[in-house]
Amino acid sequence: MLAAAATARLAEAGVPSARFDAEALLAEALGIDRGRIPIADDATPEQAAAYEALLARRAAREPLQHILGRTYFGPLTLAVGPGVFVPRPETELLAVWAARQVGRGAAIVDLCAGSGALGLYLAATVPGSRVVLVERDPAALDYLRRNAAAAALAGTATVLDADVRDPELPDRVAELLGTVDLVVTNPPYVPEGADLDREAAADPAAALFSGADGLDLIRELAPLAARLLAAGGAVAVEHDDSNGAGTAELLRAAGFGGVAEHRDLAGRPRYVTGRMDP
Repeated sequence: MLAAAATARLAEAGVPSARFDAEALLAEALGIDRGRIPIADDATPEQAAAYEALLARRAAREPLQHILGRTYFGPLTLAVGPGVFVPRPETELLAVWAARQVGRGAAIVDLCAGSGALGLYLAATVPGSRVVLVERDPAALDYLRRNAAAAALAGTATVLDADVRDPELPDRVAELLGTVDLVVTNPPYVPEGADLDREAAADPAAALFSGADGLDLIRELAPLAARLLAAGGAVAVEHDDSNGAGTAELLRAAGFGGVAEHRDLAGRPRYVTGRMDP
């Protein structure tokens, strides 16, 4: 079977999810859902050639999501590719936590929105929510706008082209200051010089690295989130697995109470949450 040989080939190339990727690429070449592979007709010569081309790219360790041009995040199908950070499944834990903190009509801000994974997830799952997604990078903004349009969330999701480090940003969003129910962010947080696997290294450096300790941007995001939130509002910040305690301390220093560190399903420190005390 094509997928069996392809799985062995990808495994030999060091792809960690060789079987899944081989099947996903076969489904792409055949134009079917992955679950239909066992009952699919044999590949035509054209489909086999297309599959070979896709496999060659993955064997060279091009990210699967770049090859397919999409990834999945909760109920969303997001366009991704070179120039935008590919959201990881672990971030869905933060998204689920965040959605449980607010009710209908919540005002939500996603800082360093990238592809829009967090903010669009919340726009799609919190009824009547009003979400502002802040991103500065032109390439990421292109994907963000495409994803917001594809999710059919016009009127509930607003994309703002802005740098979260800009001292004039609070003036640009003055109507939001002190009124927001929830702030979420998956910012650049990798310490400079950290070793990355080949797939992670394909993400844009600007979306990954944040100073020697990985906390430079979080240092600026914590007080910005505090200014945005209403009393009782919640914040959730994803961080490097070496920086749970450091992120928690930055939130406390910005005035947040109830600060808690959360782990992912593998037991690694993943995100920190807090709440603006009344």
